[in-house]
Amino acid sequence: MKIYEGKLTAEGLKVGIIVSRFNEFITSKLLAGSIDCLKRHGAKEDNIEVCWVPGAFEIPVIAKKMASKGKYDAVICLGAVIRGATPHFDYVSSEVSKGVAHVSLDKEVPVIFGVLTTNTIEQAIERAGTKAGNKGYDAAMSAIEMSNLMKILD
Repeated sequence: MKIYEGKLTAEGLKVGIIVSRFNEFITSKLLAGSIDCLKRHGAKEDNIEVCWVPGAFEIPVIAKKMASKGKYDAVICLGAVIRGATPHFDYVSSEVSKGVAHVSLDKEVPVIFGVLTTNTIEQAIERAGTKAGNKGYDAAMSAIEMSNLMKILD
């Protein structure tokens, strides 16, 4: 039996990161976590490019643009959608997750879903570097592993 796994080294990887400006007090911490992870695993700062978008709903179109360029080994999508009193949360979180998945499948580039979808602000804060770790860091780990796995399978 042959087993394939992506290495956890970011040396030589080019990574695009898309960050939602909405709920920036959360998303800026997710971004810091992603960059920290990439650098700790050997990525050069010059190989990390960040695009800010207005909100989470705009993430998929920029993910498609970045993944289409052929210059990134992975694209990390970061945002924070927090439930409110209207169904807006359900529409946004559903469409963003579908859009990100479509881009990854269509472009055969790892497009990592690092968008928090939480019921409360407290839950978002916990996932942005306090109690529940930093999901931006976790998204970058997935990007590293998937990028290296894709290279093995090519």
